Amino acid sequence: MQYKSQAVAMPYFIAAIGLFVGQIIFGLIMGLQYIIGDFLFPEIPFNVARMVHTNLLIVWLLFGFMGAAYYLIPEETETELFSPKLGLAMFWIFLVAGAATILGYLLVDYATLASATGNDILATMGREFLEQPLLTKIGIVVVALAFLFNITMTVLKGRKTVISIVLLMGLWGLAIFFLFSFYNPVNLVRDKFYWWWVVHLWVEGVWELIMASMLAFVLIKVTGVDREVIEKWLYVIITLALVTGLIGTGHHYFWIGTPEYWQWWGSIFSALEPIPFFAMTVFAFNMVNRRRREHPNQAAVLWALGTGVMAFLGAGVWGFLHTLAPVNFYTHGSQITAAHGHMAFYGAYVMVVLTMISYAMPILRGRAANPGKAQVLEMWSFWLMTIAMVFITLFLTAAGILQVWLQRVSDTPLSFMAAQDQVMLFYWMREWAGVVFFIGLLVYLASFFAKGELKGAKS
Repeated sequence: MQYKSQAVAMPYFIAAIGLFVGQIIFGLIMGLQYIIGDFLFPEIPFNVARMVHTNLLIVWLLFGFMGAAYYLIPEETETELFSPKLGLAMFWIFLVAGAATILGYLLVDYATLASATGNDILATMGREFLEQPLLTKIGIVVVALAFLFNITMTVLKGRKTVISIVLLMGLWGLAIFFLFSFYNPVNLVRDKFYWWWVVHLWVEGVWELIMASMLAFVLIKVTGVDREVIEKWLYVIITLALVTGLIGTGHHYFWIGTPEYWQWWGSIFSALEPIPFFAMTVFAFNMVNRRRREHPNQAAVLWALGTGVMAFLGAGVWGFLHTLAPVNFYTHGSQITAAHGHMAFYGAYVMVVLTMISYAMPILRGRAANPGKAQVLEMWSFWLMTIAMVFITLFLTAAGILQVWLQRVSDTPLSFMAAQDQVMLFYWMREWAGVVFFIGLLVYLASFFAKGELKGAKS
């Protein structure tokens, strides 16, 4: 660890992993509720389990992004953080607020929670992914502003690099677009129009800048390739991501009451969205092939390569499968959407955070890389989680194709619930794949406690 203030990243990484475990547990609960409709009802209804599952995903990824920024910014700027104490204070505020919100979902009726937290003053609740109470949303803004102040002041006083500037752009974009979560117009078309400015422009816009900068940082460290080469790739990737992702928002506007031209704009530009993810895959493999040294942390190299491949498959290929308006007319809102969402989030954002943790945590613990046994366990966890996610995606895709045929294409279409009965086998298969994924996550946790020594390693 080159700078003492990089230690601020460790609690963020630990919290991220802990919340990741919670997210997967609630995912397994939801999977069973698809099959056994009254499982854990009324203690944990399906809508509550889904809120907790998706909100934990968002929160733990934000913890991961913040931890990554607190680790890499000091090295990129060659200076200590502006205020390590502020970073730690915001960690505890964010963690307590997040935990209180999740407990609120689980212990309090949602309508009562809304009334008690000021939703009558400014109605922001009740929308998918943005279910957080008003007080929680305000807390997120406060934490984000303090975090961005800390990171920005650090960048301003130190060396400026392409990686730090791109990361800063992504983080500021994340905060700015979140402000649209406070805008909840009465008109449903306008509501959905601006709702996507948070959801889409996060995951298919500014988050891609964060992902690319984190991946570039790790690849510089583990390959020894010249910074200039990696930065040129970074320029290309973020340009492609922003051009295709921003206008590609139109693929969410096909059927919500917006003008017809969005079917053309959305189809064309979202069909181009796989290009930056393919470029990221080529970038990762190219840098590893050109490496000037064998870094002792081979687990981090594996996660980095996996990020490129799985992001391209999940966000690129599976996104393209149902992004053209004539196809999406039949597939929107089906399990095909769920298949794309699962692999895209895992491949693009879960894996890049785990890449960063895999690289940084050993150094934060005082060694260049984890011992051999720990790395073997971590690689096993990589393959268990990744292969399980591939099968989850395939099973959901199969369920979606059958659902579309039975419910929307057939000459004798079935009702929604009747179609769900027909795809139940795929839900069982998805659940068992989820169990394997959870086992892989437990193996990942076990890797942190494996003992041993790493011989002949240099950071």
